[in-house]
Amino acid sequence: MSSTARPSATDLADLEKRLADRQQRLRGEIKAHLRGTGDEGVVGLSSVPAETDDWGVGDEMAARDIAEAHQLLSELADVEAALGRLRAGTYGECVDCGERIAPARLRAYPAATRCVACQGALEKREAGPPLTAV
Repeated sequence: MSSTARPSATDLADLEKRLADRQQRLRGEIKAHLRGTGDEGVVGLSSVPAETDDWGVGDEMAARDIAEAHQLLSELADVEAALGRLRAGTYGECVDCGERIAPARLRAYPAATRCVACQGALEKREAGPPLTAV
């Protein structure tokens, strides 16, 4: 049994509202990003500015936009998955160990899927072995 308490009903309602608000903002950002914003510093994915004679600059701008769109879509998927877990009654459970995720972690990052210990272990595994001098 986990020593971490389950978030209260009030906390869950607040987290659900925060997730739903973030979902709506992300959807708006993604729509604006895909059609372009009119801001010369932001390239819509639908086109590269015609006035750009330097294809390298245009390619770099398009690559940056694609990376930003990917990040927004990834965050939206995380938020929507968290909302699904709330509806299913599994919100706040670590996907690796099954223990409760600390309410403070959920307040800091409402879409969290892992407790602090499991997230740290995942990041360590993904970082790979330390580099050593040869």
